[in-house]
Amino acid sequence: MIQNNDKARTDFHKDIIREFVDAINEQNWDKLAQLVAPNFLRHSHAAGEPGICNRDELKAFLRREIETFPDAKESIEEMLAEADKVAVRQRFQGTQQGWMGSYPPSGKKLTADYIAIYRVQENQIVEAWAAWDNLNALKQLGHFNPPA
Repeated sequence: MIQNNDKARTDFHKDIIREFVDAINEQNWDKLAQLVAPNFLRHSHAAGEPGICNRDELKAFLRREIETFPDAKESIEEMLAEADKVAVRQRFQGTQQGWMGSYPPSGKKLTADYIAIYRVQENQIVEAWAAWDNLNALKQLGHFNPPA
């Protein structure tokens, strides 16, 4: 049987993730700093390992992303929560106007759905796992042409 306090806690965790996505879209780094723990960890094969190992590295990553995609917008498409974890199907949209690693600006629009699982502890995001299709992203941006 679901307890009311369990539902309230998971709803609160989902609210934290909504605020986190809003902070990214608003480029509100002070708000982001309140929502993300200083020792935050982000795991993602898409961005390479070892990943992001603290809040400052996350902010630097997001700033680089905005330099590359100045019109970047994150949205939440679906969200589920249990205990201290929130699973989200997110969508990233943006036009590549800057360098993305070794890939030059393409001027092309990217729409990429991805899955992120966030762990919330003491009202802050302490860890995240993100998985998305890099190959599809490179194809949309014109940086990869699959063999015929």
